[in-house]
Amino acid sequence: MLKLYYAQGTCALASHVALEEAGAQYETVRLDFAKGDQRKPEYLKVNPKGRVPALATDRGILTETPAILAYVAQVHPKANLAPLGDPFAFARAQSFNSYLCSTAHVNHAHLMRGNRWADEASSLEDMKRKVPKNVAESFALMESGMVEGPWVMGSAYTICDPYLFTLARWLERDGVDIARFPKIHDHHRRMEARPAVKKVLEEWARP
Repeated sequence: MLKLYYAQGTCALASHVALEEAGAQYETVRLDFAKGDQRKPEYLKVNPKGRVPALATDRGILTETPAILAYVAQVHPKANLAPLGDPFAFARAQSFNSYLCSTAHVNHAHLMRGNRWADEASSLEDMKRKVPKNVAESFALMESGMVEGPWVMGSAYTICDPYLFTLARWLERDGVDIARFPKIHDHHRRMEARPAVKKVLEEWARP
């Protein structure tokens, strides 16, 4: 059985929703970052990066959200979570998820994880000040030229949708009003109404 390691408030939400949407047989392990679970030896044996998500499979551990999402879609083809029969369309989905991972998420991370890139207090504060602008710019780009609507890839729900939903949930904390992006705002409401999303969020909300 698949085992997903996650922590509340992290991008692991996307993988959790995808597993639920796929109808996968899986179990979850919640880490408490405030207690440093991600740095404990037993978890570092699972993921030496000390981050989430990590997905334990019968062939080993997978990390990084785009890889896990693609794996879930490929292992559960009947769920139709990716255009697996069309190499170009699948690459477009991968391109979108890679942008979320490499750019949009990094723009957000400067708010609380600036010590990954700098040590000086002034540098950390400067990065924090730039977060609303950088995050808004990345979402404006997605709104104008990447999110087709009503779902990211158009009429079909894919592995791109839980990932976008996850990062859009951080917009308020980043000082950005989601209403600035009508397609993404509509997408967010659609996601909140999905049974799989509701089920996962209920689990994440438990103490």
